[in-house]
Amino acid sequence: MSIKFSEIADYPAPVRLGIFTIALLVIWLPLAAPIYWLLGSDRNLVTILTMGLMFVEFLFLLRFWGKKVYDRPQIYKHYGLVWTRQNGIDFLKGLSIGLWFCLGLFILEGLLGWLEWTTPTVALFLVIAEGLLSALGIALAEELLFRGWILDELERDYQPQTVLWVNAILFASCHFIKPIEEIIRTFPTFPALILLGLSLVWAKRGHKNRLGICIGLHAGLVWGYYIVNVGKLVQNTEKISPLITGIDSNPIAGVTGLLFLGILAFWMRTKTIEPPAV
Repeated sequence: MSIKFSEIADYPAPVRLGIFTIALLVIWLPLAAPIYWLLGSDRNLVTILTMGLMFVEFLFLLRFWGKKVYDRPQIYKHYGLVWTRQNGIDFLKGLSIGLWFCLGLFILEGLLGWLEWTTPTVALFLVIAEGLLSALGIALAEELLFRGWILDELERDYQPQTVLWVNAILFASCHFIKPIEEIIRTFPTFPALILLGLSLVWAKRGHKNRLGICIGLHAGLVWGYYIVNVGKLVQNTEKISPLITGIDSNPIAGVTGLLFLGILAFWMRTKTIEPPAV
């Protein structure tokens, strides 16, 4: 019996998202299971290998999905992932904005006496290089997922404002797939992640659907936090509650981080070009 993949395009967005996710897991699990079985004692290595494997399979499945379901062989271009000069400029602009927003937050908290800058005990150049590579990988994967595939599926069925909020809430919720006690303890990051999700959708809409700005912004924020955190560049003075500075020294898990992301969201909102209603 032949499968008419083109008929999937007529299904509601939640069904399409579910079909794609199930297909991805069916392909991924048989390959990931041996990795868990053979290397289960090294959780970090297992995570890197299995998540890397899932992302590679995600890339191939996206191409298949675009060609068979929507008759779009160049689906990455449709999502805004294109190798153009303008997209490269957008990426570099976003990278610098994200990096300096993150570092600016730490600088402000230092000036207010909420933290102290320390001399790094590790090779800072290596931390900067490793952080950039990690940030680029995370940003590319998450932006292609949320501001690429998921955003496109939602935009096919819903009004722009609904798409904006559903995308942002899904983005925040997917960062809370962890034990319930950890969800409760780190819940202050949830509104910040929603703000970040809103910012990234607005950023894409404000740059003619190009994905470079989103990847850059996301990577810059992650890169800045990686440099400060892994480089051990700051130390809390404990003069103020972690609810202000951030739980576990995570800048977005506090009131100050929420304010900074609010400024970023407002900035991106002012540049938004709303897509036409469905």
